Amino acid sequence: MGSLNGHNQLHVYFFPFMAHGHLIPAVDMAKLFASRGVKTTIVITPLNAAFFSKTIQKHSSSGRAEIQARIIDFPAARAGLPEQCENLDFITSRNLGMEATINFFRASTMLQEPFEKLLEQDRPACVVADMFYPWATESAAKFGIPRLVFHGTSCFAQCVGEALASHAPQQRVESDAEPFVVPGLPDEVRLTKRQLSPSAALVGGTSFLSQLFKRVRESYSEVYGTVFNSFYELEPAYVDHFRKILGRKAWYVGPVSLCNGDVEDKASRGKGAVIDKDECLKWLDSKEANAVVYVCFGSQADFTAQQLREIAVGIESSGQPFIWVVRGRNDVEEDWLPEGFQERTAGRGLIIQGWAPQVLILEHAAIGGFVTHCGWNSTLEGIAAGLPMVTWPMGAEQFYNEKLVTEVVKIGLEVGVEQSSTYGVKMIRSEAVERAVRRIMSKEDEVMAEMRRKVKGLGEAARKAVEAGGSSYADLGALIEELELMS
Repeated sequence: MGSLNGHNQLHVYFFPFMAHGHLIPAVDMAKLFASRGVKTTIVITPLNAAFFSKTIQKHSSSGRAEIQARIIDFPAARAGLPEQCENLDFITSRNLGMEATINFFRASTMLQEPFEKLLEQDRPACVVADMFYPWATESAAKFGIPRLVFHGTSCFAQCVGEALASHAPQQRVESDAEPFVVPGLPDEVRLTKRQLSPSAALVGGTSFLSQLFKRVRESYSEVYGTVFNSFYELEPAYVDHFRKILGRKAWYVGPVSLCNGDVEDKASRGKGAVIDKDECLKWLDSKEANAVVYVCFGSQADFTAQQLREIAVGIESSGQPFIWVVRGRNDVEEDWLPEGFQERTAGRGLIIQGWAPQVLILEHAAIGGFVTHCGWNSTLEGIAAGLPMVTWPMGAEQFYNEKLVTEVVKIGLEVGVEQSSTYGVKMIRSEAVERAVRRIMSKEDEVMAEMRRKVKGLGEAARKAVEAGGSSYADLGALIEELELMS
């Protein structure tokens, strides 16, 4: 299928949202399609294209199907943003605030016209467009092209979102902190209004973002289907629920990060790492197996100096070897690290200020646990590496992912975050950090031993899923075959 030669080669467009949490899995997914003989095109802006040009060139020169980039300009200035603002991470890393975030989403709606010009020129067989481009369905339909939506979330989180939109239990509680059961799901899932994603929290509003999320939800009934970066064995009850109860066509092709087979591929995902991969591996090689805890809160984390100090004290007090990724902190160490911290943890700890080669680190034998913000990419990468997790969600759908990890699959424990950052940040004290790190890394705790056994099994299942004969491999093949029959 997807023959490399001739005029009938299947051509699929990928149009990711301009944020690293969306761009990275979309590029990986394009590589997966290309590895099966499909011609793939990634629609991307100039500055974002620079992050992935090496990856795309390497893949295309390997003899597999071509991956090409089609460049469109991002209308930052028209939306009142700095010219170099082509990625949502730019806004969060510079603390430009909610107005800039809203303007960024406004700018993304202005991509419709240039996107349609590309569709008219290339006439691909299918468009895989991000959820934040609900208008892409209309654009594709103008040229008779089916549109698949890519959410970048778990199927579980999507099912939770659908239930909240359909039943609105959040509107029947008396306070923002009162727990309620999300109805109609395979498991009993309890949330509070303070833990809802913006799409659920803004239901019924008239703001720009409220209307955008409303249009996003409405577009789900118009798309041809959904592509998930997940695998059946991780969330089978929710895959079945999404397909059979909600009646949605969907394909599960992940974990897409596993398409990066060699060290260079793993080290070069996304932005360039600020630490040399060989230096990082040498440090890890010096540690015992399962001894190091990896602490990373994603590309958009914005902690205060006080919270960072609490994390530092907790990590130090735990006594565990650690790698701690700190992003967006370029001020002097004394502003956010306890005095003498680096001297006291020398040799035991490694702080990476900036982008880290996360998959490369997670898969190393020395890593034994993962403190994560529960973004879906990080969560799935941790699962694929077979690591138990300490969950520290901040916003978006991260509290839903926390429920999946800690209560449904039971491969992690909570640090104690109770609300989204939009409700104000509640300080997590060093004692909670220390307690969670000690427990997740414990060799004596029987509950933790069972957790490690379970997540190791899921990691093995993840790798089998993407191999020939696996569930994700089969789903991707079925999708490609269906698109070929339609084209």
